Amino acid sequence: MDSETFEKAEVLEVTNRGTTTVAGIDTSSAVQTLKIEVLGGKDKGKVVTFRNDYIQLNEGDIFYVRHQSNQLDDFDFWSVADPYRLDVLLWLAIAFVVLIFVFGGIQGVRGLASLIGSFFLIFYLLIPGIYGGYNAILVSIGVASLIIIVGSYITHGVNRTTTSAVISMIITVVLTGLAAYYVVHIGKLSGYSSEESTYLTLNTRGAISMVGLLFGGIMIGLLGVLYDIAIGQAIAIEELFRAGKHMTRKEVYKRGIRIGREHIGALVNTLAIAYVGASLPLLLLMQSSTVGTLFI
Repeated sequence: MDSETFEKAEVLEVTNRGTTTVAGIDTSSAVQTLKIEVLGGKDKGKVVTFRNDYIQLNEGDIFYVRHQSNQLDDFDFWSVADPYRLDVLLWLAIAFVVLIFVFGGIQGVRGLASLIGSFFLIFYLLIPGIYGGYNAILVSIGVASLIIIVGSYITHGVNRTTTSAVISMIITVVLTGLAAYYVVHIGKLSGYSSEESTYLTLNTRGAISMVGLLFGGIMIGLLGVLYDIAIGQAIAIEELFRAGKHMTRKEVYKRGIRIGREHIGALVNTLAIAYVGASLPLLLLMQSSTVGTLFI
């Protein structure tokens, strides 16, 4: 029976450093021989030596080792899965919080509290609700609305400006939810866009609707963009009223529309560039396929 485990390990010794040519692509790759000690799991304390042609490690490095075995075929294979990055991520998180305190002041602290509240709602309401078999669409819209209400009032306080932004965001969430529901179904989207979706279906014996889960992801992803636009627009209108008390409501409305259009124009470009950056490997693969067909 095939078995695969991932455990933390430490490099005891590094020998036989060198390079090798990867077959089929004529690319050189660094290789080394690692002597490691497993730090957890059923193999804790076990010392193993194996060849590593993945991420190059040094003596004393902590990493995650992959152990694949099959007793029937007498197969036993060890390899580097990933470096241990928790310490680096911890320092980055500390730096993030410090910068929020230094540059954001009390508003930054409120924003951090809002972020914690949003994560609480996602992990203790959204995920358990979907996992418990409730309608993913209704759960997603409900939790998204709660995140909007809690996050907005914690960060910006209870006032008329925040309330107007909250109402507009909730209306947008509902309308976008209806539109997303329609698009998901006419587009016949299955929700199986990654290996995780397949494994989740197998682990839950099909109890979770992948289409509903896809819808939930769309709704939560919407909040990041929506929150920025709605709050920014509401604050801009408030400042226009304060600075230009001589202007009529119609004039303020027209100036607010101008701000909103510029914001949307910039946001479209920002989102497009962000998605392109995240999809660079796919774009390069498509380009290489096109170039390859030109030389056939």
